[in-house]
Amino acid sequence: MPQTTGLGHVGIHVNDIAKMRDFYTRVIGLQVSDEDLDGSYRNGLGMCFLSSDPVAEHHEFVLVEGRSSEEDTQLVQQMSFKVPAIQDLREYKQLIEKENLKIDRIVSHGNAFGMYFFDPEGNRVELYYRTGYPVPQPHGDPIDLTRSDEDLLADAKEALFNKTR
Repeated sequence: MPQTTGLGHVGIHVNDIAKMRDFYTRVIGLQVSDEDLDGSYRNGLGMCFLSSDPVAEHHEFVLVEGRSSEEDTQLVQQMSFKVPAIQDLREYKQLIEKENLKIDRIVSHGNAFGMYFFDPEGNRVELYYRTGYPVPQPHGDPIDLTRSDEDLLADAKEALFNKTR
């Protein structure tokens, strides 16, 4: 059977491409690798290509104008971005709160610590740190990011022990 090597990119339709471009660059820290905001390439629909590392991957995330006007339309279940350290989750939490965005939950999946929130247009976003512990899923215990890295990781390791016995 053929195999994939990983997720290449995710694209979402948006109402306000400038607002969403600003959010994903200023708050999440993605970089614009290319853009066509006036829509000259795609039938008048603006596009913005974003990446955490444009040298390694041209784009991981694409914003495209043309979202349905229905407020309850869910285009994507969620978009998840990896972070290199638990401290990044803490700093992102402050940024998300400063933006007055709703944080849905902050949990330990055992194999990762995830913070779920909604971007300015209501799309669900996860920022997560991989713990390295292969805890069977689903698993999701609420966590407090004010606790030390050591304590959080010890709990994640304990989840591995508890889920595999």
